[in-house]
Amino acid sequence: MAYQHSLDGETLGLPVGKVVCVGRNYAEHAKELNNPVPTSPILFIKPATAIVPFTGEILIPKEQGSCHHELEMSVLIGKTLTNATEQEVKDAILGFGLGLDLTLRDLQSRLKEKSHPWEIAKSFDGACPLSGFVPASVVTDPMDMPLQLSVNGAVRQQGTTADMITPLYSLISYMSRHFTLQLGDVVMTGTPAGVAALQEGDQLEATLGDVLSCAARVV
Repeated sequence: MAYQHSLDGETLGLPVGKVVCVGRNYAEHAKELNNPVPTSPILFIKPATAIVPFTGEILIPKEQGSCHHELEMSVLIGKTLTNATEQEVKDAILGFGLGLDLTLRDLQSRLKEKSHPWEIAKSFDGACPLSGFVPASVVTDPMDMPLQLSVNGAVRQQGTTADMITPLYSLISYMSRHFTLQLGDVVMTGTPAGVAALQEGDQLEATLGDVLSCAARVV
């Protein structure tokens, strides 16, 4: 099933654009991977071809080592943002959702050791499962929103967006100074601690507070 943006259960006629991501935006996640906590956002991009629905079945690559889940709050952009203020960012957000930043961790580590770019470990086809979005107005305080991922009924990741190193609106404003964000683009906001390898047959359940939930099986 091809991915299409949806809001409140209704399919939108929007282009599916790029995904702008941030690394190490939660201190505990940086620590669990023995990485330094950054002093400014670490940005990277996933192409539109990485996006698949966070529902039904999620396909992970074979024979490329471990594929880790990284649960994140996702943001659907509704207006062009370039050098945007935080108020302009607020006005441009159509909705909030959930996404997985799937990462081929063994491959990423090998590439990092050689000081090579690691896009192929983060941006492969299917590397960004996304839920549908809820309207921005439904989320009372996106700056303090709980998110949780359970695998086979056991909680793996649990956190709140209040723990972000670079807060939501500041983060998107910073992104817009480097990459113009367009209608249909998605922002991923970082992952809390608890990332781990996925296995075939794993049942995933994710929640964003009490406003959104999604589930899928790993194949």
